[in-house]
Amino acid sequence: MDEVFKALADGSRRRLLDSLNARNGQSLRELCAGLDMARQSVSKHLALLEAAHLVTTVRRGREKLHYLDAGPINAIAERWISRYDRERVRALADLKQALEDTAMDSTDSNAFVYTTYIRTTPEKLWQGLTDPAFTRRYWGLEFATDWAAGSPMVWRERAAETADPEQVVLESDPCRRLSYTWHTFTPEWAKANGIDEETLAKLSAEPRSKVTFEIEDLGGGSVKLTVVHDGFDPGSTAREMIQHGWPALLSSLKTLLETGETLPEPR
Repeated sequence: MDEVFKALADGSRRRLLDSLNARNGQSLRELCAGLDMARQSVSKHLALLEAAHLVTTVRRGREKLHYLDAGPINAIAERWISRYDRERVRALADLKQALEDTAMDSTDSNAFVYTTYIRTTPEKLWQGLTDPAFTRRYWGLEFATDWAAGSPMVWRERAAETADPEQVVLESDPCRRLSYTWHTFTPEWAKANGIDEETLAKLSAEPRSKVTFEIEDLGGGSVKLTVVHDGFDPGSTAREMIQHGWPALLSSLKTLLETGETLPEPR
């Protein structure tokens, strides 16, 4: 947390975060174009923000895209904002705004990006993302698929089975990268999850999104997991729902892999 506060104390770094908050997923060239700073200076500031886990990077071909990371802001909010009175919360209003708006207006519309660090191996994390014995424990569902790129996926959750030709594996590089389209919002799924008809109608009218998991072996029994969920329209109902769901879900996955136990399911 000290590194986070030190990173936020510099005005240039705050401007970089503001730039990413306005449009997430920018390259170094794009960030330099919006700031009156030399490329080398921007690189140094980004390195400090990345070390504080306020910025995470994702490779797209030859480019490295930078994303605002919600994790440390969430941690600060839980540790500090909730303990102080209204006036002190106003004093941290910019920080609160960063928490609420983290991430996620990007070049592909409204991407959600989240990074976590897990004491495990890439092989075990891959198993946690794909093996029904794991996904049932922390997610409450399982996937029927062979995990080959292009293969169909059937989602089985709370006695509801969701199948659709557009539910497919997009990319599958074991222990490194996994991407698939999100499930169809069916009446059966809505009933099993307590979703009302009005919300279901909104979800059904939205374009199908996709989620990508990037796994980076840091060595020493530690792995960096970056989740990018994108393909949303502005104001998307699904985007609002997954913003609250992913942090809890990934925290439970992390706890399961590190301790063998899962977190209690949130309401």
